[in-house]
Amino acid sequence: MLTALIFFIVLGVLIFVHEFGHFIFAKKAGMKVEEFGFGFPPRLWGIKKGETTYSINWIPFGGFVKILGEEGEHRNDPQSFSAKPFLAKLKVIVAGVFMNFMLAVVLLMIVNFFGLRIGIIDEQTSYSAEDKQIQVIQIAENSPAQIAGIRLLDGIMGFEVEGQITLVNNVQKTQDFIKNNAGKAVTILISRDGELVEKELTPRLNPPEGEGALGVSLALTGVVSYPWYEAIWRGAYDAGIITINTVIGYGMLFKTLLLKGKLIADVSGPIGIANMTGQAARIGLNYLMQFVALISINLAVLNIIPFPALDGGRAVLIIIEKLKGSPVNKKIEQGINAVGFALLLMLMIYVTFKDIVRLF
Repeated sequence: MLTALIFFIVLGVLIFVHEFGHFIFAKKAGMKVEEFGFGFPPRLWGIKKGETTYSINWIPFGGFVKILGEEGEHRNDPQSFSAKPFLAKLKVIVAGVFMNFMLAVVLLMIVNFFGLRIGIIDEQTSYSAEDKQIQVIQIAENSPAQIAGIRLLDGIMGFEVEGQITLVNNVQKTQDFIKNNAGKAVTILISRDGELVEKELTPRLNPPEGEGALGVSLALTGVVSYPWYEAIWRGAYDAGIITINTVIGYGMLFKTLLLKGKLIADVSGPIGIANMTGQAARIGLNYLMQFVALISINLAVLNIIPFPALDGGRAVLIIIEKLKGSPVNKKIEQGINAVGFALLLMLMIYVTFKDIVRLF
């Protein structure tokens, strides 16, 4: 129940920020915004203030800003979207993407200031890091670790064998201890959500190649924070790097899908994202903010893809209209958007089904 609540709060923030971008840029351009809606119709509740109706709708996965003349009508009305110059219309279309990126920048600035647990890969990071831990970053299927109930990001504090406790503080010492006690009953002392948890298992004598006796990958991590002036540029830098990697990831995903007809990775829908949101929230507020920043950038990149019904697709139609010097045929535009929306809906149903199968 708590996971669902956190997910809907996160979803609400992401949608609000995106649609607020369209809303505020439309207002600045002198356009009449007829409705600012959270979710898709049918309408659940609404109130009109000034010329705009603010509504909450029954289908919660999305939102919209309805602007006068965005379908090409009312070209003689100075408040109409269609009556505005090319750049004003383009700014309104891409404003949602811009706001999602800026939300990620702000969240990552906060995360860098208050500190986040990261992998320690050099002496400089090790020197500045606090609260160092050996953490589980990967678990093999059907391994002793998975069977015993060890989770991702569990912190390994030490081991108990035949009543003797051994504490560990580096990856090599941990791996050596596991290897030297293969075939013996071992109790692992784990730090999880601020509590000490004990898990009993037996490291394998002859594990599959590349898995190790427990079937886990380990990393030394620590909490690193930066002064406010450094956190500002690091937040922007981190957002930029995540955006570049997200663009590359989507490019590879669609390339493989088009050329080979298959996905190169699991794609999560609302249920999967809700589950990951709950996991991030349980780890800590900073992890949740970092996860929201990641989702916000994904939302921005996805929306700017030149696909019908997305912001990128609408931007392409505006550019075509500018190049040809006359409006795009509205029946053709509506048909393209309808096909695009139907394909997106089918994809949503597919990934939601995969999420449900993955859960059960």
